[in-house]
Amino acid sequence: MHRLLLTLPLFAVLASAADPAKPAEPKKEKPFTPGGIYRQGDMQRPRPTVITPPTATTAPSDAVVLFDGKDLSKFIRKPRKDDKDQSDVPNWKIENGYAEIKPKGGDIDTKDKFGSCQIHLEWATPAEVVGKSQGRGNSGVLIHGWGEVQVLDSYENDTYPDGQAGAIYNNYPPLVNASRKPGEWQSYDIICECAQLDDKGTVLQPARITVLDNGVIVQHATPLETKLQEVGFALQDHHNPTRYRNIWVRPLHRRDENAKKNEAAK
Repeated sequence: MHRLLLTLPLFAVLASAADPAKPAEPKKEKPFTPGGIYRQGDMQRPRPTVITPPTATTAPSDAVVLFDGKDLSKFIRKPRKDDKDQSDVPNWKIENGYAEIKPKGGDIDTKDKFGSCQIHLEWATPAEVVGKSQGRGNSGVLIHGWGEVQVLDSYENDTYPDGQAGAIYNNYPPLVNASRKPGEWQSYDIICECAQLDDKGTVLQPARITVLDNGVIVQHATPLETKLQEVGFALQDHHNPTRYRNIWVRPLHRRDENAKKNEAAK
């Protein structure tokens, strides 16, 4: 009697599972990803653009190379007013794959402008330490209408915080001091994200700048007041023979822009 009572529910379950008349439960839809267009794991979602990543000596395949160690033809010289030579051709010294500032030779300015982008460059201050504070290897990446990312020998060199390497000059000190010794090559990756504006020019999201100094984040999505939708920059002549090499810029596409490009390419 006990055996019969135990086995009857099992037969009922098996009969219910095998009953073809019972409708199957509908498949549960996965949640939408941010933006509400695609669901999680949607195989119809456009794939990200494939690029070749950079190496120690080459730029990413989607980058615009501004200086490859050979010439400064992608730049225009901005001579000083007191310079007898008012040519717009850069006259910095070029050797061994780098360009060295000719003191009082003038800034050099990019010919091209970009939208939201990643700027990569490597720089080195003189190995022989001369001076102190702002007098050691002073230069800068002057992003027009955005601000200056300071270049300086900040290794064991005290100066005002918003004037040391990695600072947005006279505004935001770097989060940390990640400087290498003078004479050693250092790197900047500067990510400029243009402000998002509505049709009337009202700021929906401010412009933001992120800076990696030797691979370390020293400015993290720092908001800036500019509404400019383009990025052009100069390398500053501040009377010190600072060196630059491996300069390139790559555009930052929004995901939707990448999707449209990928779809058009099919």
